[in-house]
Order: sequence, then structure tokens, then C-alpha cells
Amino acid sequence: GNHVLSPGESVGKGLTPEAARELGLPEGTAVAASLIDAHAGGLGVIGADVKGHNLPCENQPITSRLAMICGTSSCHMGISQTPIFVPGVWGPYFSAMVPGFWLNEGGQSATGKLIEHVVQGHVAFPELQARAKASSQSIYTYLNSHLDLIKKSLPVGFLTVDLHVWPDFHGNRSPLTDLTLKGMVVGLTLSQGLDELALIYLATIQAIALGTRHILETMQAAGHRINTLFLCGGLSKNPLFVQMHADITGKPVVLSKEVESVLVGAAILGACASGDFATIQV
Repeated sequence: GNHVLSPGESVGKGLTPEAARELGLPEGTAVAASLIDAHAGGLGVIGADVKGHNLPCENQPITSRLAMICGTSSCHMGISQTPIFVPGVWGPYFSAMVPGFWLNEGGQSATGKLIEHVVQGHVAFPELQARAKASSQSIYTYLNSHLDLIKKSLPVGFLTVDLHVWPDFHGNRSPLTDLTLKGMVVGLTLSQGLDELALIYLATIQAIALGTRHILETMQAAGHRINTLFLCGGLSKNPLFVQMHADITGKPVVLSKEVESVLVGAAILGACASGDFATIQV
């Protein structure tokens, strides 16, 4: 228990005979020192090739990128060549995600779960379900389309000028680190229709994006120089979620062609442990 390996290093002599039999794989198949799931997602997306897209991170160090893994909760991964201590953000941890770099990890305790909670708890949710089913759409695709209908000529963000959500329904992980915080909605009316459900859905996504901006600004104030966001996870498949993060942070957002970034990160580890690649970086 005292021999520490970097991510991607080969563990022992590969699969033991017993493990190989149980998995149906050849004995000795390389086994890599692993990563936490979100860290594997960060590894799988942060090194994406962005040549030719005119992004500010092109020809810049990888430390200019922030990897966001957005699912039930969200993690914000920034790396640096030297340790940076960020108030309210975990780390710095050496070689915790990319060997040779220090990792700072911010996070939001409830993001996808919060959106689900707000939408499914609304009195108009059964109507939303029925309409989405009738149009053969997911409820979130339908809500996005509904917002486009009611916004008319205004930018969609202006629809919530009088409706605001404080998103810490499950406490705040970063950067306030206060587990006692609770959620709040300001600007409710007596209306309970589908329009109102769409608006509180939008306000919740905006609140999550503002939380990301708070984390990002705190990391930058401590010394990080981040200019591009790299998103993965289930929420990155929602165009409204992605657009609000770009609008509210003022940073371009990169989505990789391979959406399962956690699996890409795991594959990178395996390819390194097998000797096909000399290091995680190369």
C-alpha cells in the first residue's frame, strides 16, 4: 500500500490467470494505474486537437484549458505546471489527472440532478411529458424548442430578467465550500403553465453556469490562466446548457467528437500501460 504509481503506469504483470479467466481476456493483458471517473473524463477531453478552429487555446499550453465533466454533478479540472492554491477549490494534487502537472478540481454538488429536480417537481411536468412524447422528443429538447418559441426576437437569456435561482440546493462545494447552503428561487408568480416551467428550467441552467463562472474567476484570481472550456458528460449534449456556459463565462466551449470522454481517458491509460505509447502526453 505504499507504492504509488502515476496514471497510466503498468500495474504488476498485467491480468492474473484468475482475473483473465473471469474477464475472458488473455493472461498478462496490461492493467493501468487508474483514475477517478471524472479525472478520466478530464484526461479524455483536455488534450483534444483544436487546430484550425481559431480558438484562443490553440498553440497555447494545455494549462489554458479547463475540463468540465457535467453530469449529475459537475467537476471543473484545471492543471498547472507549478502548484496553485485556490481558496475553496480542491488541490493542488500532483499527477492526479495528467502526470507531471498539478490538478485543481472545483465542483458543483448538483447540476443535472438539480435540473431534473426543478423540472420534474413543477406542476406542469405532466403536460410537458405528454407534449414531448407526442412530438417524439426528450423533455429537454422540447423545453429548448419551447423557449425558442416564447423568446420571439429577444435573446433567450433575457427571458429570465425577473426570475433568479440560487442553485445550492445540495450545498456549495466550490468555491464557497459551505454544505449548509440551500437553494432559492426569486421572482415566482401565480402562473403555473408550461411557459413558467420553461423559464425556471432556463433560470436553473443559467444559475449553474454562473456557478461555473464563480469557480473559474476564483481559479483565475489565484493564478490560473484559462481561456477555453472543454465540456463532456451528459449535460454537454444539451445545446442550451452549452450556450449558457459560453455566454455567461465569456469563454469559447469545445465539445469533442467522441462524447464518451471518460472512456477515452480510460483508453489513453490502457494504451500507455500496454507500451503502445511512451507517456500520457505523447
